Amino acid sequence: MENDVDIAQLIHQGGIITDMEGDNPKEIYEKVSKMIKLPDGITSEQVYNALCAREDVLSTAVGNGIALPHARAPIMKSEKDQKIVVVYLKKPMEMQAPDERPVTTMFILLTYNSQVHLKILSTLAGLFRSLRFRKALEDKASEQVLSALIKELD
Repeated sequence: MENDVDIAQLIHQGGIITDMEGDNPKEIYEKVSKMIKLPDGITSEQVYNALCAREDVLSTAVGNGIALPHARAPIMKSEKDQKIVVVYLKKPMEMQAPDERPVTTMFILLTYNSQVHLKILSTLAGLFRSLRFRKALEDKASEQVLSALIKELD
């Protein structure tokens, strides 16, 4: 795991939340931050505040109905605590995406250092280029389906 990041494992650690309701990103972040299993010493309020602070700077929507909410600075204390929480929204949400498409899926990144964070973003960007992967997200694919696709596309 030194040079590569295991996206499927990070999603396994974070889990998938389906049909999340909310009218704006902050509402979603508040609900999700209370649902995530967090390590000792990190509170749901810290996660919520970190996600909101980043969203206040610039939208985390990247296009194709996808957003990558994350903290501006790593929030997890160790590598084993890192996770990606995949959130499928109940209804599409306007988030000023570059392609102007509303967001339907969020990959909430909770990392422990900037290098790993950048590797995760780079790996996800590659996955998002895959039409099959994006179609799976539109279909609200299960963790098993996403995991198989990630391994196949790697």
